[in-house]
Amino acid sequence: MAEEGMLYETEAVNKDGLNGYTYVENALKLKISNPRSKAPGTNPEQLLGLSLSTCMNATIQAIERERGLRHTSEVRVKVTMVKKTTGLEFLVKARVHIPSVDLETAERFVKLAEKRCPVSKLLSGSANYTIEAVENF
Repeated sequence: MAEEGMLYETEAVNKDGLNGYTYVENALKLKISNPRSKAPGTNPEQLLGLSLSTCMNATIQAIERERGLRHTSEVRVKVTMVKKTTGLEFLVKARVHIPSVDLETAERFVKLAEKRCPVSKLLSGSANYTIEAVENF
């Protein structure tokens, strides 16, 4: 039975842990490896950063389009793995640069995007997640 209002659904599969492959059937297969090893492959930190940066930038692009502006934003997400007394945690810091508008307008766009981007909404309850508009990188 489909979820009410469902627009899209995907299923990611990992059978190998941090050494092997992760995939989306008939769509994507990625080699994965432990981020602290020299082995080739991506890792959860990179995938989280890619997911957030893509979702936020697509959301900001929609906000720009709604205002008749051309798309100029860039989103960079730094994901840091730290070990705390409770175990491993990710610190996620997103920075957004929108060169076609002033910083105050960029800050408003980022606040709007935070509330609309599904990945940002998922992370927003965490003290380990921050996002800010910046004048440059």
